[in-house]
Amino acid sequence: MDFALNEEQEMLRNSARDFLTKECPKTLIRQMETDDKGFPENLWKGMADLGWMGLGFPEQYSGSGMTFLDLAILIEELGRAIVPSPFLPTVVYCGLPILAAGTDEQKKQFLPKIAKGDMIMTLALTEPSASWDASGIATKAAAEGDHFVINGTKLFIPDAHIADYMLVVARTKEGKKDEGITLFLVDAKSPGVKLTALKTIGSGKQFEVVFHNVKVPKKNILGKQDHGWAIVQDMMQKATLAQCAYMVGGAQQVLEMTVSYAKERVQFGKPIGSFQAIQHKCANMVTDVDGARFITYQAAWKMAEGLPCVLEVSMAKAWVSEAYRRTCAEGHQIHGGIGFIKDHDMQLYYRRAKENELAFGDADYHRELVAQQIGL
Repeated sequence: MDFALNEEQEMLRNSARDFLTKECPKTLIRQMETDDKGFPENLWKGMADLGWMGLGFPEQYSGSGMTFLDLAILIEELGRAIVPSPFLPTVVYCGLPILAAGTDEQKKQFLPKIAKGDMIMTLALTEPSASWDASGIATKAAAEGDHFVINGTKLFIPDAHIADYMLVVARTKEGKKDEGITLFLVDAKSPGVKLTALKTIGSGKQFEVVFHNVKVPKKNILGKQDHGWAIVQDMMQKATLAQCAYMVGGAQQVLEMTVSYAKERVQFGKPIGSFQAIQHKCANMVTDVDGARFITYQAAWKMAEGLPCVLEVSMAKAWVSEAYRRTCAEGHQIHGGIGFIKDHDMQLYYRRAKENELAFGDADYHRELVAQQIGL
């Protein structure tokens, strides 16, 4: 078996790493944690100029026509640099569903703008019910003439303050839990949309979004009315795997800076990396990181090939969620006290590891899904 990247994928990874090393230093990460927008527009424009936003879109929509596996390689580099940007919400959570289920008119309206970096989008899915199932969708959309009127509350919505449009998941009909769900492309600046900022451990910009009599044209329905949950499920598979790739990148960076520290830090007259206890911790870290990468890329390859991968995606999320956190914990132990101060980079990654661990379901949630997939 050959797990190596091909020449084009190596070029993508190397060019992304070079660009982000130069344009996204940790000083910028710290600055964006207290910035109102939470992301630098010049970095976003630079990413767009490199074609990153359109990587997974066909050329007819100003994209590159590459696969989800290629996209995962790029996202790993974003996670390695913990890039502050609305890339995942815009491209993965919203752009890919539009590509998969949108009308020709919707694709022409949204995808080229996303690919060129001219539009930011976010997904309004999660609610106070704290459920990832259709049964947790309480936000309602009622038909009135040629519009729908949306009322309800969404929680933990990323980058809602800078979004041009939101992909809103709402209930249009009562019935079985997977029925009566419809997706709407909602102008984020519509009257009746109220945002409240939330504090997060990873300093990501997340919001409570309240919809009060928000009007949406019927032409802005994504997919079929009352049958939108299948689109959500497909999107969640891609979004979950994208989170895994992002976490793999972060874990890799934590591993590298910890091993480097273990080689340089001298105690009792020798580098601490010469002590067996430290060596074993580093061995645990590299095992976690490589295991996380292989299980993520196996699922990404299957997704890119159009093969069934529900089991593999949940296996990856269950493993990577905890592997990233364990890697950060071992890194903190090896760094000692310096790793816990705000001026050190370790805490930047640990806080994001905890935040990413919960995105699209934690390890226990995905273990349940794995159990279901194997017939338990």
